[in-house]
Amino acid sequence: MSSVTARLTPQRQAVLDVLRSCEDHPTAADVLGRVRRRHPGIGAATVYRSLAWLVENGAALELSLGDGASARYDGNTTHHDHVVCIDCGRAIDVRRNNPGPNVTGLARRTGFAISGYDLQFRGKCPACRKQQSTRTH
Repeated sequence: MSSVTARLTPQRQAVLDVLRSCEDHPTAADVLGRVRRRHPGIGAATVYRSLAWLVENGAALELSLGDGASARYDGNTTHHDHVVCIDCGRAIDVRRNNPGPNVTGLARRTGFAISGYDLQFRGKCPACRKQQSTRTH
């Protein structure tokens, strides 16, 4: 049993279960609503503290997707990238077959001790493209 698993309270587990069951990278408010559907008595502060704890302990990711909205959360902690809609902020996970940037070479050139990276592709999702085309016709 990992040290994170050993320290999962029922509340933290409930938040983690919600994160792992969704693919839409919810905001903290979204997570709160979803957890409350399963556990109506849970408090907002408990959910927000649980999110912070899960991120701090590596069980979840906090994403800044550049859409001007609140941080979003991801229960998938394996390395992956995202495609983000520039209109609605929808984000989906993507896996690339090619390896990431040459981290060793980049560290050597910049002097940074690189600990990770996140690649985000931006564009318009199918729903926003469809909505835009119906407005222009």
